[in-house]
Amino acid sequence: MPSSSMRCVLAVSFALATANAVHAQDWPHWRGPAYNGAAAARDLPTEFGPDKNVRWQATMPGPGASTPIVVGDRIFLTSVDTKRERLVAMCLRRTDGKVLWSKDAGSGYKPTADGTHIARGKRTRATYASPSATTDGEHVVFFFGNGDLVTYDFDGKEIWRRNIQEDYGNFAFNWTFAASPTLVDGVVYLPVLQRDEPIKRRQRGGRRNRGGPERGEQPGQVVQAIDSFILAINPSNGKTIYKHVRPSPAKVESLESYTSMVPFVGADGRKEMLLVGGDVITGHDPKTGKELWRWGTWNEGHRERFWRLVPSVVVGDGVALVCAPKREPVYAVKLGGSGVLKADALAWQSKGRPNPVSSDVPTPAFADGHFYVLSDVRSALSKVRAKDGEVVWTTPMSKEHLWRSSPTVADGRVWCMNHNGVVAVIDAATGKIVHQIAMAGADDDLIRASIVVAHNQLLIRTNDTLFCVAQSADK
Repeated sequence: MPSSSMRCVLAVSFALATANAVHAQDWPHWRGPAYNGAAAARDLPTEFGPDKNVRWQATMPGPGASTPIVVGDRIFLTSVDTKRERLVAMCLRRTDGKVLWSKDAGSGYKPTADGTHIARGKRTRATYASPSATTDGEHVVFFFGNGDLVTYDFDGKEIWRRNIQEDYGNFAFNWTFAASPTLVDGVVYLPVLQRDEPIKRRQRGGRRNRGGPERGEQPGQVVQAIDSFILAINPSNGKTIYKHVRPSPAKVESLESYTSMVPFVGADGRKEMLLVGGDVITGHDPKTGKELWRWGTWNEGHRERFWRLVPSVVVGDGVALVCAPKREPVYAVKLGGSGVLKADALAWQSKGRPNPVSSDVPTPAFADGHFYVLSDVRSALSKVRAKDGEVVWTTPMSKEHLWRSSPTVADGRVWCMNHNGVVAVIDAATGKIVHQIAMAGADDDLIRASIVVAHNQLLIRTNDTLFCVAQSADK
């Protein structure tokens, strides 16, 4: 049986099988080259700030929670253009931050005076520019929360576009949908795990629209139940390879998931796409979408109806880590099973009441045999041993603003950022905070993009600026 390190190598090989142009130092997906929030890096700066060890900074046309992705000398990310009220796809040169191209990639959004915007008739603080792009070194796929899915080549030429809501019906999410697509082995995977009934939306003037009429519906028409599903799409032409319906016993908002799919190669060489949401975790055949196995639940008896799920699954040392919502524990599920897994498939879960190791929004990272769990509900970062769940250390974080960006592990440190743009750098061995600096203004809020490490540089995105941070002597 391959070791845990060999399984990691197999998983990365699977992810990069058709991505010859993607280098090990690149960051081609929102959770990095191995889909676990970790990067190989050296000589990252021990101290930095808005005016220190900044290689360059680029002004963004507006906010966006998407994490930059990096291939070679190209950076790709989404944003909103607040002046023109448009959704844009951008490409910057990594060496100097110059904008190489910017495209109107999606339909617009409507901002309001209090910093919120109107999304499908509902006021929200999220923009449609939350999902991160993905690439195989040839195609760059951008997805937006309104369903717009568009692909460009590296020179900015549009290859194809479509809208998932127009193709498969209106999304049924209480919050703005924000799963990031995954491009692996020549296929784009996009999960749409949603509640099974239309959302009650407020119309203009404050009246409540109780589920309709929506596009294509007539007043008084009976609305059919809504499926959750997985899409597999050809990145060359945008055509659907398959749509796989993914059922779940969860109820109402607990059906909703904002997570992305993650590739995994088992000890026997079996390739899987992992997905968490709807009170269960599932493994799927990449070629057909067929469900290979499932485990659940952290919602015993499905008693909680409003446990939407945000953190994606993270793989490490033969287990898949799942974060239950709110202040609930994290669960490590053994990989390699088939069918409906029994209770003994659970390797361990975090202990302690009322505050076990938990995460409501950030996706944990994995490196060197340990998970790094950033808890927005506890304002704490924990290092947890993957094989048995032992907590090595827990570091309290500032409680002035929420920590909802996902942590990044690189160069022996853990890199985190809160809503106010404060970056905390934690020593991975000791848990000590070795550097903390505000990269945004005192009044900034709702900054959610994760920190990216690529080519020995840090990319830090605030609401209006993208910073490239590196050692001054690094060329």
